Formats: sequence, C-alpha cells, structure tokens
Amino acid sequence: SSYDAGSKLQVVEYAEQSSNLAAGHEFSIMEKTVRWRRIKETLKERPKTKRARHGNMQPFAALEVDLNEWVLQSRQNGYIMTRNAVRLRALKMAKEDVQDRCKQYLSCKPFVASVGWCTFFFWRYLGMNQEATEPPKDLEMKVNSFLKFAIKLWKEHDYYLSRIGNMVETPVTFDLPSNQSVSPLGLKTVLVKTTGHEKPHFMITLTYLADGSKLKPLVIFKRKTLPENKVFPSGVLVRVHLKGWIDEEGTWLKKVWSTRPGALCKRSILVWDMFRAHETDSVKKATKYVQTDSCIFPGGLTTLLQPQDVCLNELFKDRLREIWTEWMCSGSAALTKGGNLKKPDTSLICKWVKDTWESVPDKMNHCSFLKCGINNTMDGSQDAAIYEISE
Repeated sequence: SSYDAGSKLQVVEYAEQSSNLAAGHEFSIMEKTVRWRRIKETLKERPKTKRARHGNMQPFAALEVDLNEWVLQSRQNGYIMTRNAVRLRALKMAKEDVQDRCKQYLSCKPFVASVGWCTFFFWRYLGMNQEATEPPKDLEMKVNSFLKFAIKLWKEHDYYLSRIGNMVETPVTFDLPSNQSVSPLGLKTVLVKTTGHEKPHFMITLTYLADGSKLKPLVIFKRKTLPENKVFPSGVLVRVHLKGWIDEEGTWLKKVWSTRPGALCKRSILVWDMFRAHETDSVKKATKYVQTDSCIFPGGLTTLLQPQDVCLNELFKDRLREIWTEWMCSGSAALTKGGNLKKPDTSLICKWVKDTWESVPDKMNHCSFLKCGINNTMDGSQDAAIYEISE
C-alpha cells in the first residue's frame, strides 16, 4: 500500500511522541515503515495528498535494464542462465562501463554484484523466488548407530588420516544443463539448448582421504569396448561396463584403492554407501586382503553422513556443469551429418573430470570428514566442525 504525505506526517508525529513500535500498532503498519521520520522535512515541503517517495530509486537501474535484456536474449537462444553467470555478467558490464547512461550510477557507488543484489534483481525483473526443502525426519537413531560403529573402529585401530577414505559413485549425463535457469515469469515452456544426451550417462568414482589428498578418478562408460585411437589424459582411469557402474569384480579396489601410496602397509578404513556390489562376498574378501575395514552408510543417510555428499558433490558437479556450459556457448560442439550437435567426446569428458577434481581444495576434503563426525578427535576439540555451516 502507498500513503500520501499527510498520512506519513501523521504517523511520524505520533512516533515522535511515543515510539516507532507504538505508531505501528496505532496505524496498523509495520514498525520499519516508520522510517519516514528520516524524511520528515521533505514530506513537509510536499502537497499533503501527494503520494511520492514510496520507494528509493535503484542505484543501478540502467545497468539492470541492459542486464535483463541480455538474460532474455540468452534464454531465447536456449542457454542456461545461473545466478553466478548473471552476477559475473553484471560485473563485466559494470567494469567495462560501455553504457554511458550507467556512468552516473556507477560513479556514485561501487557495484559488487552481491548475492543479495542478485536475489532482488530476479525478484524485480523475473519474479523468481528460491524453493525451500525439508530435512529428513526420524533418522537420529540410525545416525547415532553409524557414528558409534565408526568411533568404535577408530578407537580399536587408531587410523592415520591418510588411511581413512571415502568413495562415492556419481552418475553424470553427457549433457549437463543446470537444474535452474533465469527465465521470465509466466512462461509455460523454457528452452534449453543441449546435444540431446540428457539421459545417457557415465559413472564417475571419486575417492579422497581424511588428510585431504585425492586419488585418481575412475570414469566408467556404458559400452562394450573403449573407443579406438582415443588418447585419454593421464591421472584418470577409464573403464567400460555394459551396465555403466562398478560391479563385484572389484575394479576400483584393484586399480585405485590398492595402488595408493603405502596401501598394504597399515590398516585402513573405507566409508562408502550401501550399494549392493559393496556387500558381496568377493568385495568383502578383497577389502580384507588389503587390510581395509568397511564402514557402510545405512540407506537414506548418505546426504547426512557421506563427506562427499555433504560438502563436495555439489561443488564438483557445479564446476563440471560450468565447463560444459562454456563449451556449449563457445560453439565448439561438432555437428552430425544431419546438422545436430554431437555429444562431448569421451577424451574431452575425462579431461573435464580431471580438471574439475584437481580444482577441489584439499582443505575442503579434510574438513568434510570432520563435518560428518567420522574422524574427529576423541577429546572433543574438533566437534565444533560438525555444526559449522558449509560454504
């Protein structure tokens, strides 16, 4: 609702005699609305019936207009628009300052393209709000049971940090469009340009240790044989499987876990999810052979207890998605005989996986174990890490 100058002055006078809170109750308005007290002199100069100054001018309104046009044009071309992409574009526009009409705004106040500004920009131009999610319920007993088992093994064997590992299998599609994109409110169909391979996927197996060190990733493609005359980057293990995942043959245990430095010297512990291949007799025998204790997360708890899911998986996929988006926007995708876009080459995908995995900070790997309470010291000095907000 808007108020004329006379009504605002009436509220201001009442607030000066009592308080902002009392004025809010008296006139049925929010307490923060009584900020009109700061512009009392300006209100006195205006006609009593004038409805003006009901909102401050946006300092970067001209820049936002051009930015909104860029967003709409990009969406019409089918490109994914994320919040980070919009913020980076806004910073670039402000830095280059190619719009003369924006100079008057950019010179009076520095533009930083903050998260808060981005949220209000979406609200002003696109009517976007973020969705809220609810945490799982009735999981306290299972969480306590798992942590008790992990702590029991920790007390019995006193593992070195370099002997505590977490392995997770992450399915990734050949096309990696963002789950969200900037788009005008009210559209029934949102266009997204891809190569048409949103469903076919491959498997990435990521492993790292509690000291922060990373093991080489394992990429498994769903096919019978590896492509001929393909050169894959070093530092990535590439395999094929008819079903596209790790089976009970123990490929990962033999080629990744058992080849880490000092793998057979001292006892280790491996925390991983409840995938059926991890519980077969052959895998149990293989883990025992390499002196590794298996600690399996109960079903439904990976988002709470698995270090990679809690701290790293989203970061890894976001960075991989950024690389794919840059590749799509750059026009590097080859065309088929029919003129359609080809999916990324397998060797190129492996390079993306390697570069993304290497970009993950080692410190974050170490902190993710502390966040899940798996290898925290017994004296309780590191328990505060469990309650820290992940950045």
